[in-house]
Amino acid sequence: MTAGPTTDPRAAAAGTATPPKRRGTELALLGFAVLITLVAQAIVDLTVTGSLTTELATFGLWFTALWTVAHLVVRRWAPYADPLLLPAVALLIGLGLSFIHRLDLAARQAGSTVSREDAPVQLVWATLGLVLFVGVLLVLRDHRLLSRFAYTLALIGLVLLAIPAVLPASLSEVNGAKIWIRVAGFSIQPGEFAKICLTVFFAAYLVDKRDVLALASRRVMGLELPRGRDLGPVLVAWGLSILVLVFERDLGSSLLLFGIFVVMLYVATERASWLVIGLGLFAGGALIAYQLFGHVQQRVDSWLDPFEYYDGSGFQVAQALFGLGTGGLFGAGLGGGRPDQVPVAKSDFIAAAVGEELGLFGLVAVIIVYLVLVERGLRTSLIVRDAFGKLLAAGLSFAIAWQVFVVLGGVTGLLPLTGLTTPFLAYGGSSLVANFVLVAVLVRISDAARRPAAPTGPPKPALGDAPTEVVQT
Repeated sequence: MTAGPTTDPRAAAAGTATPPKRRGTELALLGFAVLITLVAQAIVDLTVTGSLTTELATFGLWFTALWTVAHLVVRRWAPYADPLLLPAVALLIGLGLSFIHRLDLAARQAGSTVSREDAPVQLVWATLGLVLFVGVLLVLRDHRLLSRFAYTLALIGLVLLAIPAVLPASLSEVNGAKIWIRVAGFSIQPGEFAKICLTVFFAAYLVDKRDVLALASRRVMGLELPRGRDLGPVLVAWGLSILVLVFERDLGSSLLLFGIFVVMLYVATERASWLVIGLGLFAGGALIAYQLFGHVQQRVDSWLDPFEYYDGSGFQVAQALFGLGTGGLFGAGLGGGRPDQVPVAKSDFIAAAVGEELGLFGLVAVIIVYLVLVERGLRTSLIVRDAFGKLLAAGLSFAIAWQVFVVLGGVTGLLPLTGLTTPFLAYGGSSLVANFVLVAVLVRISDAARRPAAPTGPPKPALGDAPTEVVQT
């Protein structure tokens, strides 16, 4: 009787065993994400219109083809990538499309004069994002190549941040924030791409300077504080975030960029003092902004008591809280609530729509999907072999986590509103396409981290092995 194939433990100890690629697991989870999306779309159609539409079949084929292509590309060009990254993204995008479609139907029933529906547009943006995802995996065969272009990417990121600030308000301002480029009916939010460029620069810079930044000059209250002349980088990042806040009136991007840099600085140096310094600088900048800028005062006041400003700036938050309260633990059911009563529910407040129709349990389930995505990114950061990859994966993962925390904090009243969108879930072409690029970089780093290292010499004998002794008789 012959046994099936097994892995020799001595070969594994010698480093010659090939780790599983887990592409079958990825395919099964992608199928599950597509199934959940199609079921959600069908429930919405049946609840709101009472019948299934032909658009559901078209959407199902398109959405399925989208992730089939993504899986095949990863299987071919990143075979060792983490198998949970792509399914988590697919599930978030699918749920987002279902809720955007649900809000489209609500607008149609309310007799909206807007003829264009946003769910098909979001699907087109997802397709464009997939094209860039494939392009990144094909062009970027080694994530370490990005470190060679760190300063070029930093310049590109700064230019992308600065363009909306210098444009006229008619071409760049939406809801008081100058963060857009709008030309001939086309609009893009360049800060979403600047986030990725600057994160790459932060990772490359901190790898070069981490030994200097880790030096401590004195110990105060249990904290090892850095030397005064080494505070320059964090002060520059703080100054950049303040400039974004001043010239673009964009609290969200300012908070996001500064938070990413401070956390990456902590990861690079392993010194908690940088976090304390960062929190102090943020608190000081927030206080200055509150004293100088009326729109910041307005957001803080409506955050502290949205019901007092119900007829003005607090209306959006108050309606979101009403919706979350209506949803309770289990929600009103897909299509059973009134999430359209919240202004800008498709983008800024889509989490309120999820909480109203899926309840607290449903909203927590969505948060868990984000946690899975972030955890796999941080795990990649731990196991990748090079320092640049570690910092870059940690920075990109934290960018997703920080953005979700800030957005959900604004929707639930924990934090003031910032104007950021929920990654992958909310309507917005710039955010979706940029986050596809972000995930492509994470997939590339993950493939490098899980890929078996090339042997550098003859394998060493496993522990306990002894040379064979030949005895002649």
